[in-house]
Amino acid sequence: MADRKLFSFMQRPDQEFIFELTDPAKIQEAQDILSGKETMKVHVMGRIVKSRKDYNPHWEYHLDPATINFFSVAIEVCDADMRYVQDHLDEVGGAFLPGFIWCPWNSRLHREVPA
Repeated sequence: MADRKLFSFMQRPDQEFIFELTDPAKIQEAQDILSGKETMKVHVMGRIVKSRKDYNPHWEYHLDPATINFFSVAIEVCDADMRYVQDHLDEVGGAFLPGFIWCPWNSRLHREVPA
């Protein structure tokens, strides 16, 4: 079984989103960002799944670990605030965040979350 590690990103000081990584290469990328080794691709993107996870109890959605990537620049159509996503979850996947892809521009990898 692949490694499993939890990380979080912030958008605002009061908004933290916890996500799971299972791919060893992605886990290393995240650790490189947190250590300062990677300074460009520090934002988080992935495909939204409309269900709550125990590790991320404040939100009624999570990111599919197999779809998570880190980026420096992305298109506007996938940018949104995590609170706005929560408040408009029923619209995700249509005109709002088409394909369920979420790439919050102001996200920044924040920390590794203890298991």
